[in-house]
Amino acid sequence: MAHRNKLAKALGEKVRAERVKAGLTQEQLAERANLARNYIGNIERAEYKVTVETLAQIAKALGIHVRDLVGEL
Repeated sequence: MAHRNKLAKALGEKVRAERVKAGLTQEQLAERANLARNYIGNIERAEYKVTVETLAQIAKALGIHVRDLVGEL
């Protein structure tokens, strides 16, 4: 269980870093990814586990590949 929490935290940090790098707010990223703003915040805080489909939506909205989000987790 601790390993899963570390993965969720690392992924959340990566999503946040890529969002900030793209100059987007959580709301802007959520809109581009067709997700709720609070859902993006929950991902960034590692409160939710993310599906591959959601990762694909987020990556597309950021203009990057899914592997850029999970490559070194």
